[in-house]
Amino acid sequence: MLVSFAVNAQQNTIKMNVLLNTKKDLLKIKQETWFVNKSNDSLTEIYFHNWANGYRDNETPLGKRLIEDYRKDLYFAKSSDRGHSKILNLTIDFETVNYQELKEQSDIIKIGLSKALAPGDSLQINTTYEVKIPQDRFTGYGKTKTGYHLRYWYLSPAIYKEGWELMSNLNIDDLIMESTNFDIFLKTDSKLFLNSNLSTKKENDGYRLTGKNYTDIVLHLDSQSNFTLFNTTDFELATDLSPKGINNKLATDLINRELEFIKSYLGDYPHKKMLIDKNTQEKNPIYGLNQLPDFLSPFSDVFEWDMTIFKALTKAYIENTLLLDKRNDYWLTDGLQTYLLIEYANTYYPEVKLLGKISKIWGVRGFNFSKLNFNDKYPFVYQFSTRKFLDQALTTRADSLSNFNRKIAAKYKAGLGLQYLKGYLGDSVVKESFQDFYQQKKLQYTNSSDFRAIITSKTDKDLNWFFGDYLQTNKKIDYTIKKVQLVNDSLDITIKNKRNITAPVALYGVKNKEIKFKEWFTGIDSSKTVRIPKGDFDKVSLNYEQLYPEYNSLDNWKNVKKTLLDKPIQLRFIKDIEDPYYHQLFYQPELSYNYYDGLGLGLKLHNKPILARNLTFKIAPTYATKSNSITGYFSLMYKQYFESSKIHNISYGLFTSNSHYAPELSYSTFAPYIAVAFRRNSLRDVGGKSLTAKLVSVHKEVAPGTAQQEKDIYSVFNLNYFYSKPNIIEGLQYKINADFSAKFTKLSGDLRYRKLTATNRQLDFRVFAGFFLNNKTQTNYFSFGLDRPSDYLFEQLYFGRSESKGIFSQQVIISDGGFKSILPTRYANQFMISLNSSIGLWNWIEYYNDVAFLKNKNSNTYFAYENGIRFNFIHNILELYFPVYSNLGWEVTQEAYPSKIRFVLTVRPTTIYNFFRRGFL
Repeated sequence: MLVSFAVNAQQNTIKMNVLLNTKKDLLKIKQETWFVNKSNDSLTEIYFHNWANGYRDNETPLGKRLIEDYRKDLYFAKSSDRGHSKILNLTIDFETVNYQELKEQSDIIKIGLSKALAPGDSLQINTTYEVKIPQDRFTGYGKTKTGYHLRYWYLSPAIYKEGWELMSNLNIDDLIMESTNFDIFLKTDSKLFLNSNLSTKKENDGYRLTGKNYTDIVLHLDSQSNFTLFNTTDFELATDLSPKGINNKLATDLINRELEFIKSYLGDYPHKKMLIDKNTQEKNPIYGLNQLPDFLSPFSDVFEWDMTIFKALTKAYIENTLLLDKRNDYWLTDGLQTYLLIEYANTYYPEVKLLGKISKIWGVRGFNFSKLNFNDKYPFVYQFSTRKFLDQALTTRADSLSNFNRKIAAKYKAGLGLQYLKGYLGDSVVKESFQDFYQQKKLQYTNSSDFRAIITSKTDKDLNWFFGDYLQTNKKIDYTIKKVQLVNDSLDITIKNKRNITAPVALYGVKNKEIKFKEWFTGIDSSKTVRIPKGDFDKVSLNYEQLYPEYNSLDNWKNVKKTLLDKPIQLRFIKDIEDPYYHQLFYQPELSYNYYDGLGLGLKLHNKPILARNLTFKIAPTYATKSNSITGYFSLMYKQYFESSKIHNISYGLFTSNSHYAPELSYSTFAPYIAVAFRRNSLRDVGGKSLTAKLVSVHKEVAPGTAQQEKDIYSVFNLNYFYSKPNIIEGLQYKINADFSAKFTKLSGDLRYRKLTATNRQLDFRVFAGFFLNNKTQTNYFSFGLDRPSDYLFEQLYFGRSESKGIFSQQVIISDGGFKSILPTRYANQFMISLNSSIGLWNWIEYYNDVAFLKNKNSNTYFAYENGIRFNFIHNILELYFPVYSNLGWEVTQEAYPSKIRFVLTVRPTTIYNFFRRGFL
């Protein structure tokens, strides 16, 4: 019967007998696959996805991908915690055939055919194999604490269209296969509750699972019955996302409401059952809703559960029916889900704010961001990525997107794009296009080009801009109103395109925040003056309803009547989102500390809102409580971004500061600079390259009765190239530095290499070499420092930069020689070469060993050495060094040993931020 059904229906069919051995976490599978050639080509080979084998070792695509994501749990996992598959027998039409794993893709199997498979023909592939189930901590699928959560656990035939659609497991849940009929008998050696997206029936000593036209089989086996069944008006929904604070009747009513909403945009769901599980939902949460613990949630139980289930339900609904290549052609399914989320919230929760109940709290409700509605997060997050030029085209392969773009920003841009079409074409055109696409293509392998054909057939308006630049590039829409001129009873509005994409724009007439006029204009590629009737409105605005994502909306409006100051100045506390009606200045408390000034208390005034802007300034005067003086700094920076260049951005800036470098001795710096940040090869790459040039002028106060020296007033031109690739297993960084001054010229190089061994031991190596090309200085102030350089450019955050004893003298910043012990020769005025190394002993405890060669004028080369124990709590942020042996002998036995201990403590916010954002942005 199975053979007849498969051949006659021209449908792929899989029949499996599965035995679960819970003692060994092993699946023993006998699988019959009827594969139908649905293409127009004769096939000489067939491919199967074997994603269960992706956990086998560190060289699989999955193993490498997790390392890219700064996750090392699989890399250092025990073999008993890993997963793999083992094929015991494979036949085609009952004849043994050869098969092979693809090179560098061990989760894909190639099967050669002895006879070509003609279009429309089918064959039977019998496979006997075992699957070792991995721990679920790697991808969310595998062995859980109380059972098993299985997905992508069986051999699935690849799709052939114009070629084979092959994809390795990269932990982005995007495997696609043809609609397939399944018949599975599952038996376990222990009592476990089973939930699945297939129809399930208890049979003898096991379970029979069946389903037609499925593409993804999820099994959840658990010692506890933690799934709830909701009998909706259309199908049975099983979920372990239990409603909190609401009863089952209300939960059922909400689910039925959600289903009716989705059906109104798409159509009926073709299956009898759907499974929504917590593990999968947590990989695709509603950001801003599901990240806080329950007791801190600012949203009502009904809203939170309704939106959570709606997103999970929408994702399952779309992915189980619309079969698109989610690795290369994901924008439509992602965009459709985001579009429905926006529409659902607009329909049922238009009053809910992005901050929920927090928006009503005193001290918060005055901020502009407290007034944002829940759906305002979509354009806000889009602008966050575009302002930093971190966005990517929606046709970029999903595995090449940064994690931030793949999980959030790309989905938002796709959904906003469909909202854009709704605003431009009208709701009915977009909605009817969704419905037609769903009815014509559901349960068929399709692509977004089919949707394009449908929607363009329903309008006479040109949509090439959308399916071209909007989807295929990261060009940013940015229009502004340059001029408004009254001409009799009309207004001439000059609209300028500030960037390189031409798209429709909406022009509004507004009075008291009420829309009095609206019209769309197209074809504005540079500048265009349009004439509109002078209506009952006093402002004209572009994109007033935020119908399309825009790079900068601050310059989108003008008053109809000219005023002296279009935008008055507004003072806001700390930071806020931008208000297009005001020139905003922000003020916030400023705290600083160093040993000589004590605690600095002041007020920082700046113009930097939450979203990045090109031109920023900061001025932060502070009162130093210990020195009883006014200290602080001022900075001015303009950042220029580049779209199609090897250069990502250039910063032009000026920084000046005043503080104390010793008791009652102040210093001031003045430093104009240019910094070039080069574009990463991929946004998935960590680290970067930069080139900085700056001229640092320093004026230091001298003690009364002390003659002024060369180290008190000086200027240094500094040129620095920096390269960093801090991968989690193997990190490399180096910098090349050149300093030019009236009395010296010096060159130096600093190379650092870090590696985690197979046993999770850290190896850390640093090589420094510095040479003076000329040196006419009379002191060691500008010399290379062995253990504590003078930092004459005032770049480092020393708590007590002039201290020679006490706790602050023990602060170390690894530069120049990088030593921790204080040796007799501490400086070199000709050259210095040093090697710093450390080897992991246990967790964050390491053994360090340093050697160096120092050469001073009229002196022999000095050889320095030291070793000790390093507590590397957070690399380059929090470390402790305990010297053991050096040129001084056994330091651990010497007096005042605690004063020899050195520490690294970084409080610079950018360093800490960059540490935690790795692998995401």
